[in-house]
Amino acid sequence: MLAQVGLLGLSQAGVTVAAFGSQVLLARTLTREDFGSFTAVLAVVSLTAPLAVFGVSELWLQVFGQEGARAYRWVGPSLRLAGAACAALLLGVLAWSAAELPDATAAVRALLATVVAAQAALALAGSVRQLRGDYRGLSALQLAPHLGRVLVTVAVWAAGLSVVAAAAGYAVVAVATVAACLLASREFRRGAMPLEGHPAPAARAAVPAAVVPAGPAVPVGGLDAGPRPGELLGAAAPYVLGNVCYLLGIHFGTVLAAELLGGAEAALLAVPMAVLTAVYLVPRVVYQQYLLGKLHRWAGSDAEAVLLAYRWGSAGMVALGAVVAAAVAVGGLVALPVVFGPEYRDAAPVLAVLALAVPFRFGGAAVAALLTSGGLLRRKVLYQAVGAVVLLAALAVAVPVWGVRGAAGATVLAEAVLCCLLWVAARRGVVGDAPLPTWRDLRRRLSREAPRAS
Repeated sequence: MLAQVGLLGLSQAGVTVAAFGSQVLLARTLTREDFGSFTAVLAVVSLTAPLAVFGVSELWLQVFGQEGARAYRWVGPSLRLAGAACAALLLGVLAWSAAELPDATAAVRALLATVVAAQAALALAGSVRQLRGDYRGLSALQLAPHLGRVLVTVAVWAAGLSVVAAAAGYAVVAVATVAACLLASREFRRGAMPLEGHPAPAARAAVPAAVVPAGPAVPVGGLDAGPRPGELLGAAAPYVLGNVCYLLGIHFGTVLAAELLGGAEAALLAVPMAVLTAVYLVPRVVYQQYLLGKLHRWAGSDAEAVLLAYRWGSAGMVALGAVVAAAVAVGGLVALPVVFGPEYRDAAPVLAVLALAVPFRFGGAAVAALLTSGGLLRRKVLYQAVGAVVLLAALAVAVPVWGVRGAAGATVLAEAVLCCLLWVAARRGVVGDAPLPTWRDLRRRLSREAPRAS
């Protein structure tokens, strides 16, 4: 387990360095106005990613965790749903761009529309790699697009190119990403890929019924009958809403700052948010990319593993978040003006405020994964919506009065509210009256005395 998490961690470290390096080069190459506009457009495009994939990537982890190879019946219909959603969003972004032609910002919007398809493809292919247990392939898929963006930004910096050229380079990387994801998912789309923790599809018929994991009721049409449209939409919708709420917290402050304060001021928020986004990859690696599929399996068969994840996983994430927050706050005061240039000196205090949100995000991610796998997905989404409403209300009040520092404070407030709501829900709905495992229980599991949690 530790080796697999370590591999994902190394990959995310590479992603973090690559993404941060791209931001630095763009900030030093483009004017602050162009950089702020570029990051604002990219933030808007990123907000569409959950709609483009329509929750299908997370839905796959759920249904395959519950049904094993029977869940291949979901693949065709869910891919058609994601394809239709992605096409609609691409057309919407292109229409948004055409409204301001021939403005340079419109050209940037049109070119960055390709990122919508790339993010959707990466989400789907990432879930495929998780279901197979191929964390090396998952790591490579995550890292490759960011390395491509680094090459683009190096070329823009070396040649002194424009913001439109940077967007064009991002578009080329996006198209290549989609092609790579399609190649990586061929076996899965055919329904022949072996699944981690489940019998291989071809061998499943020979497995006695008593050892086949229980899952949702099979449709009348048989094992190969796909879900009805209403069933598919109902199953995917909570994931869509949850992801939209998550990305609002990451990107909407920058978007609002660009609209109300201008691109130059938005850049002062975009740089600290880029740092925070990189930091937030840590809980996403542990829970979204490694543990979530396993938690779906454990929810029905291994209560002790779930309780261990609650007690020691969530507490450990809060402690780690506090350490990371201190490092970010102190290091940013020195590093941001040096790395991004003296014109970004005012971004350092903004980052110090935003760092207060890190422990809340780390702890919230831990308990949110338990709600997702514990049959409380809709409650989790409801609380995420409450957090999003708190964020929007706080931004509406704080940004006009205190500018980008107000946006940072609003982000911290929303994260704290959401973390508290999720934690209470996990304690009541997942743990209940069950006794919590001790440190000795954790050591026993990690030493493989109970291999069923692997």
